[in-house]
Amino acid sequence: MAASSTAAVHKLRRFGKGVAFYALILGFCAAVLFPVYWMIVNSIQPLSHGMQFPPPLIPKEISFLPFITLFENFPVARWLVNSLLLAGMTTLIVLALAVLGSFAMTFLRWRGKAAFGLLLLMTQMLPEALVVIPVYAMYRNLGLSDSLPALSLVDAAFILPICIWILKNSFDSIAEEIYEAALIDGCSPLGALVRTLLPLSAPGLVAISVVSFFYAWNEYLFAVTLVTSPDIRPVAVGLASLKVMLDTPIDRVLAAALFFSIFPVIFYLLIQRYIVAGLSAGAVKG
Repeated sequence: MAASSTAAVHKLRRFGKGVAFYALILGFCAAVLFPVYWMIVNSIQPLSHGMQFPPPLIPKEISFLPFITLFENFPVARWLVNSLLLAGMTTLIVLALAVLGSFAMTFLRWRGKAAFGLLLLMTQMLPEALVVIPVYAMYRNLGLSDSLPALSLVDAAFILPICIWILKNSFDSIAEEIYEAALIDGCSPLGALVRTLLPLSAPGLVAISVVSFFYAWNEYLFAVTLVTSPDIRPVAVGLASLKVMLDTPIDRVLAAALFFSIFPVIFYLLIQRYIVAGLSAGAVKG
């Protein structure tokens, strides 16, 4: 009798712990997802409902007027295209340079390698606001202002050190004997990198692609400083231009923010299967 009651108590405790755990998970998910839900609700209902107190959690009326007004009065599509081009160019530059830098940090032997790696980490301690004025002066003297390719170079320069270290961790997990075997088979160091190391480091390549794309997509300080022409504004700068001193259209700002957020999500969903494929590659021998 005592044993059965003890087992019942243990079962009740496990049930209580399980309920508390899942309640904590649900609460965390609600806290993370509620701002997104609130942005969607207030962008698809008239502003009069959203300004009520207390505001309705469920939209009382559906209206796509903020989206229509946004695309009619502002070049949102052009902003999105500019941001896609900027993020794409930054990602390609970071991929090319991070592969070479990580390869040199992992498989090549040269003096000062440890000091160089430490220097890369130290560059991450410099805030963008500290160097934005010298960069602006340099770009103005070189005539590189108002150029998305030139802006992508700045974005790549700031995200490149951390991407090199991320990819270096992937290269460190590859046995050095594989690289040496490729050299013995007649590959040059660059050929061994392309034919053997890059396919084995697919998860690291995908990771730095995501990091660099998101950084370039969200970067604001250099974009607003180096880009003054309305025709090549990225979407982060375009969204900031919607705010005015007298009247800020909250519904249109939220509608634009929804479009601003959806493209990185789509990019991640498209590339997620490659992350899973890269992580599972080589898991089974045969």
